[in-house]
Amino acid sequence: MLIRRPGDILPSEITPKDVFLNRRQFMAAAAGSALLAGEAAAALKGIPSRYSASEQPNSRKEITSYNNFYEFGTSKEDPARNAGSLKTRPWQVVVEGEAGKPKTFGIEEILKLAPLEERIYRLRCVEGWSMVIPWVGIPLASLLKAVQPTGNAKFVAFETLNDPKQMPGLASRVLDWPYREGLRMDEALHPLTILAVGLYGEVLPNQNGAPIRLVVPWKYGFKSIKSIVRIRLQAQQPATSWNLAAPNEYGFYSNVNPAVAHPRWSQATERRIGEFLKRKTLPFNGYGDQVARLYQGMDLAKFF
Repeated sequence: MLIRRPGDILPSEITPKDVFLNRRQFMAAAAGSALLAGEAAAALKGIPSRYSASEQPNSRKEITSYNNFYEFGTSKEDPARNAGSLKTRPWQVVVEGEAGKPKTFGIEEILKLAPLEERIYRLRCVEGWSMVIPWVGIPLASLLKAVQPTGNAKFVAFETLNDPKQMPGLASRVLDWPYREGLRMDEALHPLTILAVGLYGEVLPNQNGAPIRLVVPWKYGFKSIKSIVRIRLQAQQPATSWNLAAPNEYGFYSNVNPAVAHPRWSQATERRIGEFLKRKTLPFNGYGDQVARLYQGMDLAKFF
């Protein structure tokens, strides 16, 4: 993965907690439970979740201006600069493969599958930086259960939109497009795994993966695929983009693991965006109590 220096975001720019809480109350009152059409009025209400971290979220500016989304360019600033060309309505997600009831969902149907929740999650990038993000979304399990997976469904494959007219970064050959990711079925059904449709009480900005993206908080950020158009249930482990590009550097699992270094840098510490000093990286990004059992008995250095 290409490495860029963290942006010049000062600790003083992080949203104070009281301001953030007041913002949430304002958004909830203004939005009700409806998704409002249009860019300017795009507010979403998510009910607080017991799965949220208690840490201070990064500011909206930090979260929306420092991104990896190579379909819009390889610098951290490119997605915010170029993603305005992405058209997020109408939007459909095809769910197919080992399913009793495969279906193509409109984004509005997905929003009705389960109550929207606010999930404040830590995000750890494989490059060594991190954020805390207040996502709005639904459990991925609610979508998968709606299509009734068969007994052969052992893995879930995901695919991002592949439209050069909307995504100028696709002209580059940094990856073999479309972007693809995958999870084991038990990872996909875990209650921490969500499909995010918003952040900070608003509809998901294009540069953050609009209109719908995966969020798996105990894995490195590149596993959380953006702008999803296809989900396939299947018996075999799917090929994934970064693993295809550099299999010795990016494993299929890519769980956050400070004990297993990237071949070109340590994963023992991370720099939280907005902070000066590095902090220790926690196994499974601090979600070990919830997910470590999924990998019991596995050699995590081999299955990295």
